This record gives sequence, C-alpha cells and structure tokens, in this order.
Amino acid sequence: MFLTKTVILKIETPDTELVETMQKYSEGMNHVSKVLFENGKTMGAMKLQKLVYPHLRENLGLKSQMSCNIPRQVAGCYKTLKEQIKTKKSHWQQVEFSPTSMTLSYKRDFTIDENTVKITTFNSSRKAYTILNYNHAKQYFDGSWKYQASKIVKHNDGNYFIHLSIEKEIPDKSIIEASTFMGVDVGINYLAVASTTDKKCKFFAGGKIKNLRNHYKSMRTRLQSKGTLSAKRILKYISGKEKRLMRDINHKISKEIGNYSAYL
Repeated sequence: MFLTKTVILKIETPDTELVETMQKYSEGMNHVSKVLFENGKTMGAMKLQKLVYPHLRENLGLKSQMSCNIPRQVAGCYKTLKEQIKTKKSHWQQVEFSPTSMTLSYKRDFTIDENTVKITTFNSSRKAYTILNYNHAKQYFDGSWKYQASKIVKHNDGNYFIHLSIEKEIPDKSIIEASTFMGVDVGINYLAVASTTDKKCKFFAGGKIKNLRNHYKSMRTRLQSKGTLSAKRILKYISGKEKRLMRDINHKISKEIGNYSAYL
C-alpha cells in the first residue's frame, strides 16, 4: 500500500520574484475562473485548458506547466462547487482566488533537496530558495520517498512555506500477523470514536467542537439573512477561518488516532 504525507517546510529566503510569480498565478486563476463562471456550468479540465491556455501563456507570460495546472485546479474547484449546489450548501458563483497559494508540479515546476527548493518563477527558469529543514523532516529526504505536486503557501503570519506532498510504498501487513483490530467511526457529538476487538474505546474531540460548529452555523445563518456586501465579506472571512480551524483539528485528531493505534 502507499503511505502519503504533506510535509510543511518554511522558505527562509522568499523574494519579490516569488511573490510576483504567485500574483501572476493568482491572476491566471481568476481569469480562468471568470471564463468558467461565464460559461454557466462546469466543464472538463482539457476543454477549459484549450480555451484559456493562449491567454495564460501569451498575455500573462506564465510558464507552460503552470498554464496547464491552473485550468485543472479551477475545473476541480467548480466541480466541488457543483456538488455543494446539489446539496444546497452553495449557489452558482464566481470563485475568487488570492495570491496566497500556488500549485507546482515536481520536476517540471520545482525540485527539492534537504536544504533547498528550486522553483520555476515568472522571470527565471529555476531559482533556488533556502528552506528551514527541521530534524523530524530529514527522514523524508533519504531517497525512499517520491515527491508529488505540491503547493507554495503564504501563511497568515506572512511567511512562505512549501507544502511538500510525498508518497512511499510500504508492504502490506499480513492479516494473520495482527491480533487486534481497530475501527473508527465519525459523528457529530464526537468527531471520531476508535474501538478495538479487545473492547478498548477512545473518544476524540467531543462537545467543544460541536459547540464551535453550532457557533459558526449560527453566524452564517445570521449573515446570510442580511445579504449585504459587508455581510458577504464577513461570511467569506469566517468561512475560511472555520475551514482552517477544522483542517487543523482533523490533522491533530488523525495523529492522535495513529498514536493510539500504535500502543494497542
């Protein structure tokens, strides 16, 4: 089976060239988003790419691989929006992108080693940036991991990081070697409940998380009922804040579950 991880490493030497590249990338994302929105319905990534590729390359001056990544990424966002519309969680709208995230393809857009990430920027074919490599992350540069498409992300504190996606094939453990099995259920009162065949049970993230979700739900309902531009801006802000918070909580819980299973 394959083990996948995302390793977050700080870029110590960001410069105006990297910032400008992310701005151009965002500009490309918003142009493609406008094209798709005005189409009135979702479309496949390849069809969308044929429509926007000349503009991305010739007018914005983006590199070839980025001009392919952008329509795929935007098409995926609108596919998600379509699913949300089906469940009445959203409505057809133009998705806007900020210059805080940029997707890169390994080898074509970036290469990386223990201390340096080399990125294809707007003004150069490949530019080197020093990364802060933590001791716990050095194991991911031992040659046994494969690097995947990754993201350059500007965090809320203003620092830039590479969210490095990695993958490694590990042998499946034979079921006859296992003596204890664990199942995990997800729910509302508790985000996760782990139970084992030897009748052990552990609950993860209970009432506080439920109260937090109810709090955000109440805020969304109140703001949506107002319908003003100011309310929409606040709604967009708290939506992003809630997503980041829940992503962080889910990441912590997944680690807790993994640690719990290790001691069974």
